[in-house]
Amino acid sequence: MDSKYIEIGKIVNTHGLRGDVKVIVWMDSPEDFESVQHAYIGSGTDKRKLTVEKVRYQKNNLIVKFKELADINEAEPLKNSVLYADRDELGELPEGVHYIVDLIGLRVVSDTGEDIGVISDVFNTGANDIYEVKREGKKALLLPVIDDVVKDIDIDAGMVTVHMLEGLDDEV
Repeated sequence: MDSKYIEIGKIVNTHGLRGDVKVIVWMDSPEDFESVQHAYIGSGTDKRKLTVEKVRYQKNNLIVKFKELADINEAEPLKNSVLYADRDELGELPEGVHYIVDLIGLRVVSDTGEDIGVISDVFNTGANDIYEVKREGKKALLLPVIDDVVKDIDIDAGMVTVHMLEGLDDEV
């Protein structure tokens, strides 16, 4: 998938005989999935568009009925498929909020101009996110995404500016 599409979840199982599927949601909250009208599976020119007909909640997962899936036989082959949404359909993000896919690969520099590394992953701890920064010849650095550390995120420039608080990393 290209960057026009955002991963929003994964079909992990079928549910019942009428083509419903169980989805693990990768969005900030399961309720965000309700705003999605279409989901896509596959990649490149081999994308398949699915129309969301109904969403129900089951514990931490969703049970989703896609219009194109009439029964379990049509749903079964989609198990373990990643679901994508068109970025345009998801609407504008609030100020200062970014999709993880847009953060991965950004260069991280200190506010003193030192090149630190590249964001390789983002973890959510509940209290705040953590950026995993891969560094040349050193072990990965874990940076808390808090105002005292992350000073600027410039997606267009491909750069994140951070302030290295004492104790974050003795090697920097």
